[in-house]
Amino acid sequence: MNITHSSPVPVEQIRQLPTRDVALLLLRYYVDSGHQHLQFVGLINSMRQAFRDERDADALLHRLADAWSWLESRALLSRDHTQSDAFRRVSREARELIQAPDGMARFEAGERLSGPLHPRLEGTVRTNFNLGDYETACFAAMKAVEVAVREASGLDNSLVGVRLMRAAFQPHQHGKPGGPLADPEAEGGEQEAASALFAGAMGAYKNPTSHRTVDFDDPIEAAEVIQFADLLLRQVDRAGRRRTQ
Repeated sequence: MNITHSSPVPVEQIRQLPTRDVALLLLRYYVDSGHQHLQFVGLINSMRQAFRDERDADALLHRLADAWSWLESRALLSRDHTQSDAFRRVSREARELIQAPDGMARFEAGERLSGPLHPRLEGTVRTNFNLGDYETACFAAMKAVEVAVREASGLDNSLVGVRLMRAAFQPHQHGKPGGPLADPEAEGGEQEAASALFAGAMGAYKNPTSHRTVDFDDPIEAAEVIQFADLLLRQVDRAGRRRTQ
């Protein structure tokens, strides 16, 4: 009896798509087909047969190996405790990624925040984001920026939000000193831009959540707000060092 081997991902897509996309197609195949007790060696041996007539069989096998490694590195394929070390299973996160309506969006958002954040964001902000409470995470991220600006500038607690940002980054003009965090060496337009950047961040992303309920139903947008806060915090750190020097 002849056994026919077919690729879980179309050959042309293996050739053309980046590793991430090939990996997600492979994962979808495993979830949709209900495959369990997955084995890398089994996949490669089967694909050697499937690709035996392809001129670039070795390259195709390498691409699938890369895709498998990508899935393992993100715990989308994990150890199967019921089997030997050679076996893997589709993880719970992987099933949610494929089956939940917003699974891919949550995964993409998590990928954006996979690296280290500013230390002020690694506690409450990351925890609430991971729990899916995007409104609280975004508010806490911008609140961290506000606190950092107040501490670095030494300005009074009576100044909050947009007013605090404008005071801290008030441009130096006509020989008059500006805000404590404004860069006196920067061109006037750049100083004004920095002031507008911080004030706009408060007005757009902190103040609305302070005054009313904001529905952050897009996890990718929430992740990008947190990344924006991360960028602002690093600029505050730099401005603080400049002030002390």
